[in-house]
Amino acid sequence: MTNGPRLYVYIMKQDDPKKCTSAKLVRLNLASPIYRASRLPKASLILNPYSQEVLTRFDRDRTERSGIVAIDCSWENVDRIFDRGFRGVNRRLPLLLAANPTSYSRVSKLSSLEALAASLFILGFDDKAKQLLSIFKWGPTFHTLNKAPLEDYQKASSSDEVNRIEHEYFPT
Repeated sequence: MTNGPRLYVYIMKQDDPKKCTSAKLVRLNLASPIYRASRLPKASLILNPYSQEVLTRFDRDRTERSGIVAIDCSWENVDRIFDRGFRGVNRRLPLLLAANPTSYSRVSKLSSLEALAASLFILGFDDKAKQLLSIFKWGPTFHTLNKAPLEDYQKASSSDEVNRIEHEYFPT
C-alpha cells in the first residue's frame, strides 16, 4: 500500500457481512479493525456525518500521525450511534454521491469504503484512495461520479470554501 494515513474501521456488526466493505478492508489488511469504542485512537480523525466541522486538506498532517476511523454501522442506526459522540477529532465529509449498490447515487449514503476513499482523495492521497476503490467492482464508479467535487474539495483553501463548493454541486 502506498504511503498515507493508517486506516481503522470500528466494526459494529450491524450489516450483512457479505456486503460489508469494512470487513473486506480488514480481510485484505487495508484497515485495522476496532470492536469497542474505548479502543478508538485518541487523536485519530473520526468520520462523523453529524460533525459540524467538514474535512479539509488541512487535516492531512493529523491523519498522517494518528489515522482515520470509519464507523461501520447500519444507516438505519446512524442517528442513535453518532448521537453519543466518539473521542477523537470528528469531521464530516462534504456531500458526495454513493456508488455502492445499496445506495447508488444517493447523496452522502456512503459505505465505509467510500467514506475512507473520499477522505483520502480530499487529503491528497489519490493513489491510496484508488487502490481502496479497486477492491469492489463498483468502487471505481465512486470516483467517476464524484471526480469533479473531490478535486475541488481537495483544492479548497478553507472549510468555508468546502461548504460553498458542496452547495454548488449539491444545492439544497
